[in-house]
Amino acid sequence: MPPEPVETAAWSRPARVAASLAIVVYLAAVIAPPLAGPPPASELATALIQPLRPLVGALSLGHGYRFFAPNPGPGHSLRWRLTRADGTVVQGSLPDAAADRPRLLYHRRFMVSEKIAPLVPPLEAPAEVRQRARGDWLPLVQGVAGQLLTRHGGELVEIDLVEHHLPGPEEFLAAAPPAARVGGDVVTPLGSFAWQQGVGR
Repeated sequence: MPPEPVETAAWSRPARVAASLAIVVYLAAVIAPPLAGPPPASELATALIQPLRPLVGALSLGHGYRFFAPNPGPGHSLRWRLTRADGTVVQGSLPDAAADRPRLLYHRRFMVSEKIAPLVPPLEAPAEVRQRARGDWLPLVQGVAGQLLTRHGGELVEIDLVEHHLPGPEEFLAAAPPAARVGGDVVTPLGSFAWQQGVGR
């Protein structure tokens, strides 16, 4: 004997319309922030996100990662050189694609360098601008230095911010080797940090 069919309550037309609208608004709130993220963003995307901003803020959907496209900027890393009490030297970088496992650890460390990078003015910036900005980035770099000194048993660590050259379309299509590329990595020294002091010299 076949089982009796179970009756299910059908949604009313107003309920279906309301649910459909809620889904559309939610999808718009997910898609709009990357499109209307940091410049360059279209005026249309910027206008479309305005009525959605309360929802985007309430649900923490305002990520400006733009799905890493269509025009990502250069990447950054922290290059360090650590000296131990016996004189041995250890070098590395944060992040380190070869050593940072699992991959999530690499991405988290990548966010450390990307957090610091926008706070550090370029080398050609006026001295007063660089001095004012130092108060913003120095505590973060001191935290990194303290972790490196503790982890590797060091007495002194030198840290540089490295902005990695992003090849343009012409360089990519020409398959130019790194040595032949225009530009190159930009290295900004952030200072030397001693275990006893915890401050840059």
